[in-house]
Amino acid sequence: MSGRLDLAITGAELIDGTGAPRRTADVGVAGDRIVAVAEPGTLAAPETVDARGLLVCPGFIDIMSHSLWPFFVDGRSLSKVIQGVTTEVMGEGYSPAPHGGLVGPPEPWIDGIDERWLERIRSWRRFGEWLEALEERGVSPNVASFIGGGTVREYACGMRTGAASAAELDVMRGVVADAMRDGAMGVAYALIYPPDAYAATDEIVEVARVVAGSGGMYVSHIRSESDRLLEGIHEAIEIGRRSGATTEIYHLKASGGPRNWHLMAPAIERIEAARAAGMPLAADMYPYAASGTGLSARLPVSLAADGRLFARLAEPGTRAWVREQLAAGTVEVDDPGPPEKTVPVGLRLPEHRLYVGRNLVEIAEMRGTDWLDCVFDLLIAEGREVFTIYHEMSEENVRAQLRLEWIAICSDGGGLDPAWAAAQGPVHPRDYGTFVRVLGHYARDEGVLELEDAVRKMTSAVAARLGIRDRGVVAPGMHADLVVFDPARVRDTATFADPHRLAEGVRDVWVNGAATVRGGEHTGALAGRFVRGPGCYDRDGRGTT
Repeated sequence: MSGRLDLAITGAELIDGTGAPRRTADVGVAGDRIVAVAEPGTLAAPETVDARGLLVCPGFIDIMSHSLWPFFVDGRSLSKVIQGVTTEVMGEGYSPAPHGGLVGPPEPWIDGIDERWLERIRSWRRFGEWLEALEERGVSPNVASFIGGGTVREYACGMRTGAASAAELDVMRGVVADAMRDGAMGVAYALIYPPDAYAATDEIVEVARVVAGSGGMYVSHIRSESDRLLEGIHEAIEIGRRSGATTEIYHLKASGGPRNWHLMAPAIERIEAARAAGMPLAADMYPYAASGTGLSARLPVSLAADGRLFARLAEPGTRAWVREQLAAGTVEVDDPGPPEKTVPVGLRLPEHRLYVGRNLVEIAEMRGTDWLDCVFDLLIAEGREVFTIYHEMSEENVRAQLRLEWIAICSDGGGLDPAWAAAQGPVHPRDYGTFVRVLGHYARDEGVLELEDAVRKMTSAVAARLGIRDRGVVAPGMHADLVVFDPARVRDTATFADPHRLAEGVRDVWVNGAATVRGGEHTGALAGRFVRGPGCYDRDGRGTT
């Protein structure tokens, strides 16, 4: 056995990803695969890594990643890989391919994208081309993606509101069927953002049926996570039942401030009732009591119809109409909580930098206006979306959710390097700390969940949902995506005040058997691969893994 090995990790306690109790074991790797899990002291290899006093586990799978644009700047995904993330799954609402139909030009949310990449995006007619391009260029983690529900809608209908026609639905079905054959994990909608928000339930059911036919998943950033949380969950369950698709609810939360925190208990009850009835339904979450999205989330979503958000903001009468809508209550805004808990951080203009880190009420006082005028004025002046932190959730709910058997962990963030990302301004600390925060703060320090269960929620639980059969568990035959970390030291260091700080305590990471992090430092390895979904076929029509 030892003669076949290239690498032996010895002396560590093994958490294999299944949720089973840890045990001491040696792990043997040959090429890109795990070939042995053996009794301590029984394996030898040309490279032996002494991991005494440490833990070894599967690489973490981020089921909701926003590394899409950062990958076009830096393939290392440093802030993720340093935490032990070895696979990133993207596609919430948007995917850069297929480009065609009525899809508009790409609008990256991060600076520094090479113009040549934007040109390539405009040439990608197949879904899989962008992931193939990443693998060819070189990325440290494995990459996978859903096709964005917004991309599907825009391809057929553009950015207009209103119901899709029968012909437009046929276009959507065809786009999704092609994407599934090309390797999409399923379809993922973000139903509070345009154009996803313009899609009716019946339309989404038709799209999700195509996904279900290929064994893929329907994922939803539900229409409301605040006042209408229960209605949002009801719609996700309805779409899953009618379509037959395995269903996932992105970043489950009860938001909008204290008045909605009590909704988490009945939300959990509804999900568990559907699961008890046999529905393949689950959810994921990030371990923070604050969300992060654009400042325009405070405004009615129809303002963005036809891609005219910024033009409409400047039109006479728009502010008065928005005030009327907000005063009367509208389903067009998923209330992100009180303005005094709304903190714009993505302000780029020099004259706005003094506002970074202050809440809307404070900024409005500094400007001698009210908070809603402040939203309009900042967006118009910046001429682009402004990333904003919303401190709107309950820490008690975060803890309760982490204990749930069917909850997985996601970052809802991108892989960044502080060396270039800090210059772009603050971000949510989840970009840097999600996975180690669960391991360190919540499992070790607070005892909210067992470490074995924390690892399961980041590995095998995610792989099983996505139909990835050869990752997520430390066992012979699996891809050698492995993490060695110090259970006493692992922790997040990024904060809301100082977010661009890398995690600590993860010593070594291998991706497909390639040493990617050693001694806590990135090696420069770019061994990540395109991980295809369950409906993928090669050009000869034969199923592939």
